[in-house]
Order: sequence, then structure tokens, then C-alpha cells
Amino acid sequence: MSVEQVSSPEIATPGVRAELDEDSVSWLRGLQATRSEYDECIERLHALLLRVARYEVSRRAGSLQLAGPELDDIAQQACDDALMAIKGKVGDFRGESRFTTWAYRFVMFEVSTKMGRHFWRHRPAVLEDDAWERIPDRFGVAAARHVEDRELFAVLRRAIEEDLTDLQRRVFVAIALNEVPMDAFARELGSNRNAVYKTMFDARRKLRTSLAAAGYARPDASRRDA
Repeated sequence: MSVEQVSSPEIATPGVRAELDEDSVSWLRGLQATRSEYDECIERLHALLLRVARYEVSRRAGSLQLAGPELDDIAQQACDDALMAIKGKVGDFRGESRFTTWAYRFVMFEVSTKMGRHFWRHRPAVLEDDAWERIPDRFGVAAARHVEDRELFAVLRRAIEEDLTDLQRRVFVAIALNEVPMDAFARELGSNRNAVYKTMFDARRKLRTSLAAAGYARPDASRRDA
């Protein structure tokens, strides 16, 4: 895409005929301009992306107990990496949305990726023996029901350990018990959300069968995770 191509609000690209708003045209011109104008455009774009990154990181920080310099460091990294990606892919912009909307997707992706990595450093997909004993509390089981529900969770643990495949076990423990976000887990596996969802679905179905055979119709844990 050349400067001449964006000199008019109307652009034709393969498969797409987009009428660009003036703001998008301005961004595209700046990113293909001479050095001084280009540098000014990059500075403005970086500031814009950083505001978005800081807002999104702050919005998600509660679940990760992030604050202060660490929070801002993640936002800075996400912004810098998003900017590099945008500079490399600006020629792929097809005009199907405003340029800023298109650019925001890059920074949102980087924020998700970096916060997912942080999540994994602090939330392993494993439950130790004492953690299994606390499962009823994690699901809000009333004290009067602890004996009954501890028996249920003992059956659940046995089913998880004996009836699931290694992958199904890892997925179920991480997502259903450790509350790891599915997208973060998919990235950790080098997989995708649909594949992880299918594995989780199969694991839950197998556990329901095992629990039904043991005399339990449907555990609180599965109901809350449905």
C-alpha cells in the first residue's frame, strides 16, 4: 500500500473496497511518511497504545494481584510489542474498520499473552494433597455438608486420577479447580481455545459417568463449572 493509495478516503484492496475515515488515512500517511513525520506518528501511536494497555492491564489486575511497577511493566511490554507488530503489518490493513480499532487488537492480544504468562508463573496446574482437602471450601460448601461433600470430592479425585487421560486431567485441574483462564491455558499448551474446550468437555463427561456409577448424580464442582 503506497502513500498515493491512501491519499483519498476511498481505497481499493484485493477483495475489499473500503471508504477510510480521515483519521485512518492520517495514520496510514504518517506511518509511510518521511523520517520526521514518521517519528511523530510513531510517538503518538505509542502513547495511544500505552493508554489502552494500561487500562486493560489495570482492569484485569485484580485476579493476578498485580500492582505498581510490575503492572506498568506489563503494560509497557505489551505496548512496545504491539507497536512492533503494527509497524510490520501496516501493509495488511484492509480498511474493514478504523485504523485505531485495528491497532487496538494488537495491544489487546499482547496484554492477554503477557498476563497469561504471569498467571502461569503464579498459578500452576497442579493441586497438592492439602489443596484437595480444601476443595469444598473453594466451591462454597456449607460447613454442615462438609462430611458428605468431602466424600464426594474424594470420589471426584479418584475419578480424576484414574479415569482421565493425562491431558484431560491437566486441563480439568487447571481450569475447573485452579480457575486458570482457558485462553491462558491454551497458550501454555501451544494449542487453541477450541481444542482445550473439547478436552474439558470430554473430561467432564467422563467424570460425570464415573460419579454416577459411584452414586452421585452431579457434583457441585461440575455444576459450577458448567
